[in-house]
Amino acid sequence: MKPTFLARVLSGLVLTSGFVHAEATQPNILYIMSDDHAVQALSAYGHPISQLAPTPNIDRIAQNGALFTRSYVTNSLCGPSRAAMLTGKFGHENGFMFNGQVFDGTQPNWPNTLQRNGYTTAMIGKWHINRIPNGFEFDHWDILNDQGEYYNPDFITPDGVTMEMGYTTDLITEKTLTWLDETRDKSKPFALLMHHKAPHRNWMPAPRHTQLFEEVVFPLPDNFHDSYAGRKAAANQSMTIAHHTQEGHDLKMTVAKGEDEWREDIWPHLLARLTDEQREAWDAAYRDRNDYMNANEAAWSDVEMAEWKYQRYMQDYLATIVAVDESVGAVLDYLEEADLLENTLVVYTSDQGFFLGEHGFYDKRFMYEESFSTPLVMQLPGVIAPGTEVDALVQNIDYAPTFLQLAGMAVPEAIHGRSLLPLLTEAEPHDASIEGKAASTDGWRDALYYHYYEYPGFHDVARHYGVFDGRYKLIHFYNPGDDWEFYDLETDPSEMHNAINDPQYHQEVARLRARLAALQQEYRVAPIETWRDAPLERVPNPSLESLFPESFQ
Repeated sequence: MKPTFLARVLSGLVLTSGFVHAEATQPNILYIMSDDHAVQALSAYGHPISQLAPTPNIDRIAQNGALFTRSYVTNSLCGPSRAAMLTGKFGHENGFMFNGQVFDGTQPNWPNTLQRNGYTTAMIGKWHINRIPNGFEFDHWDILNDQGEYYNPDFITPDGVTMEMGYTTDLITEKTLTWLDETRDKSKPFALLMHHKAPHRNWMPAPRHTQLFEEVVFPLPDNFHDSYAGRKAAANQSMTIAHHTQEGHDLKMTVAKGEDEWREDIWPHLLARLTDEQREAWDAAYRDRNDYMNANEAAWSDVEMAEWKYQRYMQDYLATIVAVDESVGAVLDYLEEADLLENTLVVYTSDQGFFLGEHGFYDKRFMYEESFSTPLVMQLPGVIAPGTEVDALVQNIDYAPTFLQLAGMAVPEAIHGRSLLPLLTEAEPHDASIEGKAASTDGWRDALYYHYYEYPGFHDVARHYGVFDGRYKLIHFYNPGDDWEFYDLETDPSEMHNAINDPQYHQEVARLRARLAALQQEYRVAPIETWRDAPLERVPNPSLESLFPESFQ
């Protein structure tokens, strides 16, 4: 049997100028990331919700490569998660712990390292760290303004700002395919970051998908009506579907039967971007459902209204993912047609997980499973065997060392993450004998560290940190309050029963306290007093007018 691609790369390594380079052909890297895509909403993971709204194209990556069953983030918040992914470091060392900070793009990061060592690089889609990629050396970048809009968004390039007509997911796909086919330097391997806005709030589906799930009834999580007993931080949040979603902005509820005007809309500029034709189609798609709600609202109980809101939320959230899945399919098809599939690592993930009604929540931030976990699938023929499942504890700090090692470059010692390559099966492409094989986790990490800093902030989630060993989870909520939570996910997978004072777990709690302290020492985390009352010093992004005055003349 001929050597695998990875073996061929590693056998050709030579040390040059402090970096390791590969004499063999280096793989391309296509890193696809969506925003707020819950594990429950990716059908390769088998959750009942995703079986009603499948993702067949993203599933192709898992079928042709690896599915990571225990993939997590370091901080379940958009900007900090992106910073960890780019640098391989926790926020306390990469300098980005909460949204609104300034990220130093000149610090070591994998896109810059690859670009300096022979790769052509591009960033297309949602950036959401600083206004523009300052300090990054992308050969090409074409990014959304801040959060971006679902319809007719502003895109920023080095040449200025342009409002582009169309649906944002589709526009990102078109830009990606154009760069791959027409713009990139084809004499070099490429590293492309393709970042979607969807399915981030406010969940506006493409015109072709607005009614896709209109008749689907999604299963209500068992703990949708959680009382939060024994969990102070969970009780004090402001992120429930029933009480905290914006009825206009988030749920597209109208003011009265026969009316198309939205109720409370905290960001009306998003809907205002629609053309008259788009707005007419939008209103027509939602009118019957909204009229039904308006006609029955007075007779519904609070529980009935909460459950109606849940269905509306799920219909729109999942419909935005359909366009993302179509995008992934289009890009995979292009790679195959262009004979690039065999030499391209394709990664699909999200910047964090998301609550789909569990505990009554939407959004993320908590160290609870639905927020803490994130989907992760990868394919690279000849390196990753089809159908591989990886059940090791991995985090988004592991992406940077993985990409660097795969490209034949040195992994800096200061990186907190670890390369995932040892977890991935080395086998010939399409070897049916190893399909479904689980990768070895011998010698891998035995626990994960997490830290969320953004309080006060959106949704009022307390600052907290914690440790998770794959079964037991220990969390310390320290501002506001000083509360510990402990969960045995084997007996309490929904994290409903805080067992911190349960005598049967005293030994495990003590063990995790010690493991938590060891991880904080390993990752060079300052004492908790440093973070407890530290102010959130946010720096406003510079205006687009100041950066690109010619675009606004």
